[in-house]
Amino acid sequence: MLNSVWAPSGMVVAPHALAAQSGLTILREGGTAIEAMVAAASVIAMVYPHMNSIGGDGFWLVLPAGGTPFAIDACGPAAAAADLDWYGARELDKIPTRGAAAANTMAGTVGGWALALECAASRFGGKMPVARLLEDAIVYGRNGFPVSPGQSAITREKWTELTPQPGFADEFLAEGAVPAAGQLMRRQRLAETFEQLARQGLDDFYRGDLAAGMAADLQTIDSPLASADFARYRAELVPPASLAHGSGQLFNMTLPTQGPISLAILGIAERVGLAGLAVDSADYVHCLVESTKQAFLLRDRFVVDPAFAPIPVAEILSVARLEQAAAAIDMQRALPWGQGQKPSDTVWMGAVDRSGLAVSFIQSIYHEFGSGVVLPGSGVNWQNRGASFRLDPRHLLALLPGKKPFHTLNPAAARLNSGGTLAYGTMGGDGQPQTQAALFTRSVLFGQSLQQAVSGPRWLLGRTWGQSSDTLKLENRFPPGVIDDLRQRGHEVEIYPAFSESMGHAGAILRHANGALEAAADPRSNGVAAGY
Repeated sequence: MLNSVWAPSGMVVAPHALAAQSGLTILREGGTAIEAMVAAASVIAMVYPHMNSIGGDGFWLVLPAGGTPFAIDACGPAAAAADLDWYGARELDKIPTRGAAAANTMAGTVGGWALALECAASRFGGKMPVARLLEDAIVYGRNGFPVSPGQSAITREKWTELTPQPGFADEFLAEGAVPAAGQLMRRQRLAETFEQLARQGLDDFYRGDLAAGMAADLQTIDSPLASADFARYRAELVPPASLAHGSGQLFNMTLPTQGPISLAILGIAERVGLAGLAVDSADYVHCLVESTKQAFLLRDRFVVDPAFAPIPVAEILSVARLEQAAAAIDMQRALPWGQGQKPSDTVWMGAVDRSGLAVSFIQSIYHEFGSGVVLPGSGVNWQNRGASFRLDPRHLLALLPGKKPFHTLNPAAARLNSGGTLAYGTMGGDGQPQTQAALFTRSVLFGQSLQQAVSGPRWLLGRTWGQSSDTLKLENRFPPGVIDDLRQRGHEVEIYPAFSESMGHAGAILRHANGALEAAADPRSNGVAAGY
């Protein structure tokens, strides 16, 4: 894709075309950007199951055309029974990434939808019934949807670790075999779950018949989650993290996500002098990679459940701390590296409606297909986000009942000095803040179109979807001179194919000062930007 998509009235971007089209339909029917996002989120949970699920978590960043931005934390905490003794009794010295012991945190996504719709109704005149917003997802579950190439490939790649998990084969295999790309898949049980949510309301997921059934299924397979964990869960309204930047006011999700770290990268790079470098040059990439390293050092010290945070978010992003990090960067020499987080699977989506209300949204299950567990009564595949906890009681991320897990997820947005509003984001573990930095700086600092910024060659330091090495990964579309220069500065470079899916699925919507909407979807994904 070479050219941005433009529209005058509304726009939705998603990494799956069916989700974007469902969101756009809601905008056309007069729905708000929040309501459009719930419709898109329900569809993508149905048709892109290797990347997200209603058995996972979500985060919202909402920027009204005027007024104060707000965020929604829909992160599920650890079960009340999930403690060191629970794992010790099962002779586990670390939390596994698959199976019932990995399904140890509540799923917050649906609670986030519910709170977002409350905000839509009370603040922005939202009137769409839940049944309308879930309608397309139900149709795709009942009648079938084409399996994406990514779902087919991941099922094949992760066959050994996924197929033994409870319920996985019944839900995601085709008569015992890997479904082929383009093969129609029906998810009848999940469609029935959406129908129940449409009839009973979204709260049924936590305090109704649906909750009781899911809790019983989780207990049957020996997950630590129980009915009381469902009943006590509520998504939360929280202030977003923010950073004053030379180009405007930048926003991102706050703790327990690495949203503040995405902002820190941009704040550090600004102080190093990024704006004076040539875009996509070796200097440009080196500056952002080294800024990433300094920001990740902050992440590994300070990003945790806010109830356990050593310092407040504002201090992480203080001028003194950013200047100290910038001063530690040598523009001629790479800092040795090798300490990334675990990979993760996620979807970022964005929407802007006629009023200018902008939504930046992320929904995730952590690893591909999450824990691999599919609950038999509901068809819900459960996340393994709690695998990010540690069983070392001295560790910052030590497991405790009720503690929120660390999240790589971080939807981003900005109010620009130009008068525009930018909503942007990506999936991809360690790559999320780095791709955000590339997208933001290419488009805002260097004037590239959104599609050029998203489609341009990408890099990634550390770990991402499906990968586990901590090298500096570069798509082969960078000129050989840039690659050689980075190697000479000491970067351990690994070359990836053009438009590698390992670089994540990014997207963005820019509402220009005149109200015109410009958007971009990632050619590495199955998505589109859809406007009217």
